[in-house]
Amino acid sequence: KSSVQTIGEEQIQNPYTELLVLKGHQDIVRFLVQIDDYRFASAGDDGIIFLWNAQTGEKLFELHGHTHKITAIAPFFSSGASGENSQFILTASADRTVIVWDCSGGKQIQKVSCFHSTVKCLTVLQRLDVWLSGGSDLCVWNRKLDLLYKTSHLTDAGISALLELPKNCVVAAVGKELIIFRLVDRPEGWNVLEVKRLDDHQDNILSLISVNDLTFVTGSHVGELIVWDALDWTKQASECNFWDTSLHNDAQPEIKLSQSPNETSVQHLTSDEECVFAAVGKGIYVYNLQMKRVIACQKTAHDSSVLRIAKLPNRQLMSCSEDGSVRIWELREKQQLPAEPVPTGFFSMWGFGRANKQANQAAKKTQENTTICFLELVGDLIGHSSAVQMFLYFGDLGLATCSADHLIILWKDGEQESRLRSVTLFQKLAQNGGSQIK
Repeated sequence: KSSVQTIGEEQIQNPYTELLVLKGHQDIVRFLVQIDDYRFASAGDDGIIFLWNAQTGEKLFELHGHTHKITAIAPFFSSGASGENSQFILTASADRTVIVWDCSGGKQIQKVSCFHSTVKCLTVLQRLDVWLSGGSDLCVWNRKLDLLYKTSHLTDAGISALLELPKNCVVAAVGKELIIFRLVDRPEGWNVLEVKRLDDHQDNILSLISVNDLTFVTGSHVGELIVWDALDWTKQASECNFWDTSLHNDAQPEIKLSQSPNETSVQHLTSDEECVFAAVGKGIYVYNLQMKRVIACQKTAHDSSVLRIAKLPNRQLMSCSEDGSVRIWELREKQQLPAEPVPTGFFSMWGFGRANKQANQAAKKTQENTTICFLELVGDLIGHSSAVQMFLYFGDLGLATCSADHLIILWKDGEQESRLRSVTLFQKLAQNGGSQIK
């Protein structure tokens, strides 16, 4: 019996008309990581890692080794002496271990269990040929899993996110703070130097992303978003409040922090170098880095908090939510009419200070003649019965989503899949016919 399910006409806005439900996990599936063009790994609270074929939905391997939930996962690649690339994944768990897995054979390569606390994040630095683990300490490892350096105890809260910066530096999110470390490879051994602490955030940092070699961005639990210089670590711009965008331009915007912090929480950020895309509470906001302002927003993109957002080709965005839905948005331009008031303040990162009246009028005049955008819903995927934690976009192969309902769904273009099945069937018939003729 085929495991392919067909989406009926009740989901008219769903571009994926076929789906494959992948079962195996026994608890919340929190992580999906792409291994190559057609393979991916899934992991979650059951401590098991599965490797899947994104084209067929086939379960390739089931990896057992952790005794508690998975807290971080990262792929890394290694070139052997023969020039062949080997593909591995690193997994960290609440059991205070990190395991390296071979994706080709589905085997455990090595296990490290010398941690004093749970590792919350893993980052591979390809250029330095090392990888980092972040928890209550920052550790540097080589590919053989030799511990090269370990910092002193940072905090009980631990490092929640790590990001590589230029000049052999990394930035670590530790509660409300950002700590800049420089990695130094000396003949006598590795050293990690704390260079600077940035304490501009008022609450815990939830998202930390790189825009390019010059810029990175952070977002916090109470809706602060800060743009940073990646070279000298200075604050380029910031917005520390979510303004009520319905107010008229001439009025001074009031601070409208929500009753519930989750409604203004910057849950996830992503970027395409031109814009930063922010999942904020139930909404999605598109901030243009050059124009230094929000050019589009959908304040209620979902019925519950948006957990993840990604940029797709053709000016499209994808978002998933606690409400169990996955939605696709298209960024479209519209000409702003001069008479229509333009929302200011929200994420207007250069407008948080007291500017003179003339500057305000000039900015207002510029905004009146500027092309702005809007987000139009072009896809609404309903298949999961609980919060969708993450997704992976595989282009023509479709989309993979994972959820608190313990399931992974592969979403497919039905017409394309039907054509592929027809071609495969025709080829098999041709082969069988040819063998009979012989």
